[in-house]
Amino acid sequence: MESLPLRHFKEINNWDTVIFIYNAALKEIGTKIDILNDEFQHRHKYNPIEHVKSRLKQPESIVKKLKKHGYESTIENMVKYINDIAGIRITCSFTSDIYRIAEMIANQDDLTVLSIKDYIKYPKESGYQSYHMIVTVPIFLSDSVIDTKVEIQIRTIAQDFWATLEHKIYYKFEGNAPAYISRELRECARMVSHLDERMLRLNEAISESKERGDAS
Repeated sequence: MESLPLRHFKEINNWDTVIFIYNAALKEIGTKIDILNDEFQHRHKYNPIEHVKSRLKQPESIVKKLKKHGYESTIENMVKYINDIAGIRITCSFTSDIYRIAEMIANQDDLTVLSIKDYIKYPKESGYQSYHMIVTVPIFLSDSVIDTKVEIQIRTIAQDFWATLEHKIYYKFEGNAPAYISRELRECARMVSHLDERMLRLNEAISESKERGDAS
């Protein structure tokens, strides 16, 4: 069985086939995440993952992004330069879960981590917080194996709420929101960070109390 790494994706010149492969990659990663969550529940009686959402980038968005960076709209350029064609977003309750989940994913033998961006420790100027991983997963076809990139975003429920609102505002103002709205968003991001820290401390206190067998 021939192995086709990312650089040989150019041998595929059919758009529907490319989308099929990226959709298969989403299924592979989604199954892994489900199993890891089930295993964590089995071992620790606790689910670190609240919700998982997957999506494929629309063709017009891919073309727009390629043009923005000065690349021709070819399948080869799409595969080489666009890392978020296939994306999975994982939401969890606490920031500690984010790093726990990221570690479990990185430890999968058949996944290769290409890059990590920790916007929780180092938030964007806008206030955006999330943990991003670009990984490749092998897709086994009848006559080949194709390593396919998937972007994984891991964030708390509060961070996800903020990011969803920020995305809506960004879309409404086409990336040029009024200064006062940007300031409010940054302030809300600080509040989200503070809330996550307090909720994590509260959860840790509850866990310690249970271990000691404290009365209510």
